[in-house]
Amino acid sequence: MPSSISDLSRDFFFQVIQPIMVREFPLEASQTAFGLFGYGSEAYGLERAEIAAAMADEYSADHHWGVRINALMPDYLYRGRHDEIIGRISAMLPPTFRGQPLGEGMSGVTGLALDSLEGYLRRTIGIDHPPETDAEWLQTPEEDIVHVINGEVWHDEAGCFSALRRAFQAYYPEPVRLRKIAHWCRYFSGMGAYALKRAILRNNEYYATITFSRALRLGVQLAFLLDRQYYPYDKWTFAYFGYLPRLAEPLLPIIDEAVKLTTPWERKLSLLHAMADVLDQAMVDDGIIRPHPRFKESSTSGYRLLEHAYAEILQGLPPELRAIVPVWDQIPFESFHAGYVASLDMTTWDRMLLLEVSP
Repeated sequence: MPSSISDLSRDFFFQVIQPIMVREFPLEASQTAFGLFGYGSEAYGLERAEIAAAMADEYSADHHWGVRINALMPDYLYRGRHDEIIGRISAMLPPTFRGQPLGEGMSGVTGLALDSLEGYLRRTIGIDHPPETDAEWLQTPEEDIVHVINGEVWHDEAGCFSALRRAFQAYYPEPVRLRKIAHWCRYFSGMGAYALKRAILRNNEYYATITFSRALRLGVQLAFLLDRQYYPYDKWTFAYFGYLPRLAEPLLPIIDEAVKLTTPWERKLSLLHAMADVLDQAMVDDGIIRPHPRFKESSTSGYRLLEHAYAEILQGLPPELRAIVPVWDQIPFESFHAGYVASLDMTTWDRMLLLEVSP
């Protein structure tokens, strides 16, 4: 028996959605990629039962939850046929499937999130094709690449979406990866460990809280880069971090202690320094930077070790690549989301937020 929303959704596609599409819209069915991918905990960790169980818990099921099919078709078909497809299919769908509700998405009808392939890509990663230049790679938010390659594709006769997924799954070109590593080194060290040291010296707990959290996040993301795996957005990063093949083991004990509220600020700073040593050694082992003598901590600036790597990596890159700052936030998706939210009436939006009027 299927034991997860992804299993149920797969059966729902082959037993309900695909027969309708092939019968009613054969051309569109042949040009559309169907699966469960993109946003939501259902689309994460489908190959790892432990991750899927951790993500798809009772808290996940309180919003946007249920059996769903993601479908991407070429934009010219979507614009010309979307309304008719949605109108006819929505009238044929059951309210539930094997006792589970049909999920509500941000496009399409309940149970079927039908979208334009190009539109989905543009508002997720900012472009509608695999990156063709170093600049395009660096301007693509990494946490949203995962929303292109995660989950499963069950049927893609035309193969366009599957080909794009493969291009991203091949990972970054090496100069691009090195530019990103350099940037993360700079911010972990210069805007993280150094800034936390200054905040402690000035007894500024507000700034200490901000800069410590930022440094920890950047250190984890840097570990993903060094292990050649895309990191997901913050909500799921730590769950995936535990599966990094090399850097999870030495870094997990450091992170576990560092995040405890009872860990004093000075100890948190020391743990960031220990994290820097692990990351630095990985870069030496990989030949990204040369072996170097042990450095010591400054009494006023902390241990700016990874900025040593930052400079060395940049000096080995082409000048035109050094000047490109990697994008590291969900800018294309947030632009779409703002328009989506603005299109809803406030009652619908409050319901989605689980906001109820107090008695």
